[in-house]
Amino acid sequence: MSDIETARLRLRPFTPDDLDDLAPLLGDPAVMRHIGVESGKTLTRAEAAAALDNMINGWRKRGYGRWAVLLKATGQLIGLCGFRLHENMPELIYLLGKTHWGQGFATEAAQASLRYGFAELRFERIVAFTRPENTASQRVLQKLGMRFAGEAPLHGVAALCYVLTRAEFRPDESCQ
Repeated sequence: MSDIETARLRLRPFTPDDLDDLAPLLGDPAVMRHIGVESGKTLTRAEAAAALDNMINGWRKRGYGRWAVLLKATGQLIGLCGFRLHENMPELIYLLGKTHWGQGFATEAAQASLRYGFAELRFERIVAFTRPENTASQRVLQKLGMRFAGEAPLHGVAALCYVLTRAEFRPDESCQ
């Protein structure tokens, strides 16, 4: 369970102590607008605690998962990024608090996650999904070099699938 540092961020495994910072993010309708089966469905504190346990246990089960994303300058938890398992394939996931949107943090955290996934975990292929209306997320995936692979309903919800292989991955220097 490695920590990762980028120019502005620290990615580290979640701990139970992160619930007080994570619950408000998962309870924010703007943050959750494009997440989950029901668009905009927020999580209660109890549901956030269950999600946190799931993320912590994911590392134990698979040896990878989602990191807490913190600002290096302040130590503030601003979101999450990393991988979950989707149909036996690693899926890139990221989510940030709305006060940190539009500053390149999602791209920076996702780039670091991809680097770790390809270099350390030796993934051959990573997928990512986004809703058709989530153009900001589509731009992040395109900046990462992921290629559009088509429409692929995800849990019965319209989604766009993006793919990147290890051979196609071009690491960004900001994540070293």
